[in-house]
Amino acid sequence: MYFSLAGTRDLTNDVVSLLLSSIAPASLADIDIFIIPDFVALTTTAAQLASCPVPLWLGAQDCHWQDSGAFTGEVSAAVLHEAGVRLVELGHAERRRLFGEDDALVAKKAAAVIRNAMVPLVCFGERKPGHAADAVAQCRVQVETLMAAVPDDAPLVLAYEPVWAIGATRPADPQHVVAVVDAIRQLECIAARPASTRIIYGGSAGPGLFHRLSPSLDGLFLGRFAHDAARFVETIRDVAEA
Repeated sequence: MYFSLAGTRDLTNDVVSLLLSSIAPASLADIDIFIIPDFVALTTTAAQLASCPVPLWLGAQDCHWQDSGAFTGEVSAAVLHEAGVRLVELGHAERRRLFGEDDALVAKKAAAVIRNAMVPLVCFGERKPGHAADAVAQCRVQVETLMAAVPDDAPLVLAYEPVWAIGATRPADPQHVVAVVDAIRQLECIAARPASTRIIYGGSAGPGLFHRLSPSLDGLFLGRFAHDAARFVETIRDVAEA
């Protein structure tokens, strides 16, 4: 809830324009770029992205776990798919903290996203700073609960977001991030999956970070740095050049 409808439209236009003018499309062939506006802006953003010669994924910020029913105020994954959404963000720390969402609920939503032919982007992370081993212990529970609810043959994106790093002046230490992500990748529920399971980092992520995390991380999940088109595109360039 940072932008007006017009603000979202203008930012999307700026991102697309700057992306096309500053990065060769061929260098983006192996990169998936996504934009996740609020629900009201979805159809407008979908039209903007559809006209872009570089494929950009449209994402949504949440969904309900049922495809239809008496759930006033909720948005179903079925409708999101119909609107052109390809990716649905789930389990963000703010939703867990403000709305009481737990691992089991997030897993049910992820199953709904997959059922409707989209890709879940599921946030996970420890609440307080500490040793990597302690973070892994907390994150393992979140990830294993999720994996128990989704089919092994469905593509999935996991966003490692240490809660304490969200909105901080700098991201978590790269050594900490790599240690946690490497341990999560070794979990049987991840390592044995035949489908793509990409792990990206969020939590004060921005330009200059990806090369410090690659190749252990598959990408970045931007928050406030995505509110600035120049920084957003600069980060995309970093990934393309890594």
